[in-house]
Amino acid sequence: MSFTTLGLSEPILRAVAETGYTTPTPIQKAAIPVVLTGKDILAGAQTGTGKTAGFTLPLLQRLSLHAPSGGRRPVRALVLTPTRELAAQVGESVATYGKYLPLRSTVIFGGVGMNPQINALRKGVDIVVATPGRLLDHANQKNIDLSRVECLILDEADRMLDMGFIHDIRKILALLPKRRQSLLFSATFSPEIKKLADSLLDAPELIEVARRNTASERVAQVVHPVERERKRELLSHLIGSQQWKQVLVFTRTKHGADRLCKQLVADGITAAAIHGNKSQNARTRALAQFKENRTRVLVATDIAARGIDIDQLPHVVNFELPNVPEDYVHRIGRTGRAGNEGEAVSLVCADEVELLQNIEKLIKREIAKTAINGFECTLPSSVAKPAAKKSRGRSGGRAQNGDDRSASGRSRDNERDGRNRRDGRDGRNGRDGRNGRDNRRARSEGTQDLSHYAAQMQAGLR
Repeated sequence: MSFTTLGLSEPILRAVAETGYTTPTPIQKAAIPVVLTGKDILAGAQTGTGKTAGFTLPLLQRLSLHAPSGGRRPVRALVLTPTRELAAQVGESVATYGKYLPLRSTVIFGGVGMNPQINALRKGVDIVVATPGRLLDHANQKNIDLSRVECLILDEADRMLDMGFIHDIRKILALLPKRRQSLLFSATFSPEIKKLADSLLDAPELIEVARRNTASERVAQVVHPVERERKRELLSHLIGSQQWKQVLVFTRTKHGADRLCKQLVADGITAAAIHGNKSQNARTRALAQFKENRTRVLVATDIAARGIDIDQLPHVVNFELPNVPEDYVHRIGRTGRAGNEGEAVSLVCADEVELLQNIEKLIKREIAKTAINGFECTLPSSVAKPAAKKSRGRSGGRAQNGDDRSASGRSRDNERDGRNRRDGRDGRNGRDGRNGRDNRRARSEGTQDLSHYAAQMQAGLR
């Protein structure tokens, strides 16, 4: 099957061809025809599967067929994303695939001045890609009218709920017309996601192209046991001895990312850090330099796990394992994308064994353990399980690393992640020491079979 068989117009096909893509991915094959019919969809798709084009292409097609006549351009499509990086990525895709169409789009997120965004909205745009908090800032200041939106897309919906955006999402839904097409994309399906789908979607078509919470088969995974104090030394050794030219490294905390970055630079390795306490300009500059291979190592918190799309990224390193097993899948999904091969390396010390076991349980496979000469370390085969603690609900939880949490009604242009109070501003709960208490643990537990759930929704039984 080629893109020409999916019912897309010639201008869109020409733009797709110029990107070098000829064959649609499974999620694109499944989603594009359904979106073109105007139906709602509930889609489960892993990172790196091409889902952005899966909703962008048919969205552009539908909007281009029925352009409004006369007057100021209304906002006709709204794409919500959890992070600035993902918003920028989606906005770039909209611009790339719609380059030959008479449609306008803009991207809205916090951490940068509002005036350029206001000017773009005043000129009139058809498509807005936004993070929830900054979008509500504009709505509260009457800079944007969402009453004529024809299509709403929630990208990475599970991540949005993890970051505490549920209340902002509900406020945004109240500003939209009740009759519209709604598309919900999520890599995982928790009870909270199902509840959101109930309220958002109308008889949705279920699209699931891969088993949930699985890592790409194209990513080679390995664990290197090592003492905590020697992790940085081992990382520098691997980068140098194996001549890695482009490496994305994940840490749990912003302070840890900055510290590791400084240590790598001291070792003679060009490195930059990206996390919620960095200004948007600094984040954009660091990412651009990394993509252009001017920086060898990009050290990131989980803000980057779903918002960075780098062609043919060869290596991802978990300098520290994430507290939430699903985040491991999203981290290593930054490599092995679009049919390419990739390698995911995890540096694991003794006190991370339980985290490793939880990851292996989630992905239903044991990850190979390989000791590196000179850095040998014996990991315990099991760990004592602490008494179970009462879990807090995710929808009221705090954002991991405090990244990209923007407040309803905030009008300051100099938003900074990780510095603001729990009033819904960018940087909500940015204190590093609280990351270990992320209330998203075990979110996949108790999840019903999605196919059964979708059938219930369509039959009106829920």
